[in-house]
Amino acid sequence: MEAFYNYLAHLLSGLVMVALFAAIYLRVTPFCERALIRQGLVAPALSFGGATLGFSLTVAASILHNDSYPMFLAWGGAGLVTQLLTYAVLARLLPALPGQLSSNNVAAGAFAGTVALVVGIVNAACMS
Repeated sequence: MEAFYNYLAHLLSGLVMVALFAAIYLRVTPFCERALIRQGLVAPALSFGGATLGFSLTVAASILHNDSYPMFLAWGGAGLVTQLLTYAVLARLLPALPGQLSSNNVAAGAFAGTVALVVGIVNAACMS
């Protein structure tokens, strides 16, 4: 029964961490991704999706490689910071990126999403 409770604790905590990441990420970006995605724009969806997937991989690796619940949470927090820094650096290196995403430049969205996903994969691997 303890294994089931551990499963639930990690599952719920992981999902809460992903939701928290999404909420913070949506506030950090200089445009309203939710509204743009609701309008059917693909570029912000690709960028946001890549960042969320990248962070989710970090959460998954943290679950797999940490024996203690506090360490799982700590490494998840580190992954959150890493993904936010990735967007900040990318937006700084490519100042036109926010405008390109909000004007539905799909190539820019795919690039930003891919960079975030790559960082998430490398970050997750660093936890093993």
